[in-house]
Amino acid sequence: MSGRSGILAAMAAKPTTVEKYLAALPEDRRIAIEAIRKVIKENLDKKFEEGMQYGMPAYFLPLSEYPDGYHTDPKQPLPFAAVASQKHHIGLYLFCIYTDEGAKDRFVREWLKSGKKLDMGKSCVRVKGLEGVPLGVLGRAIKRATARKFIQAYEAGIPPTARKRIAKRRAARAVGGSSRS
Repeated sequence: MSGRSGILAAMAAKPTTVEKYLAALPEDRRIAIEAIRKVIKENLDKKFEEGMQYGMPAYFLPLSEYPDGYHTDPKQPLPFAAVASQKHHIGLYLFCIYTDEGAKDRFVREWLKSGKKLDMGKSCVRVKGLEGVPLGVLGRAIKRATARKFIQAYEAGIPPTARKRIAKRRAARAVGGSSRS
């Protein structure tokens, strides 16, 4: 299995660990994603964990830290950031900045100031390779988003109907139940 067509074939097996995900990548993508992971992990609040989420290496608040989980799927830990090798780019999924408009604006300003091209959509930053990532900007954005700040920004943006479901689950847990749906 070689080249970019091999990426898709290898990923079809849905790796269950970060190590298996990385092993399935071509060398250039593996090196880039490992460098990005290193920066994220060096700057990550200790309450977050690394693992596979939504088919990619991800960083999230485990249910032991945030029992409500992700409001669209309470069985999932709260997503924070992820990195993935896509067909034509590497995707940086930075939920940590999308939940906080001020953090997002600061991230964009710093990225642009770095001189690197910013290709940013609603859910991710796309780069062709490691040379397109201002690692210092990424690291500072991750470091500023502590678990406490992230939870506050995340909860402020939860839609009212989801807030009601979360309140019901919290009430059920408070009386000894463990409702996750």
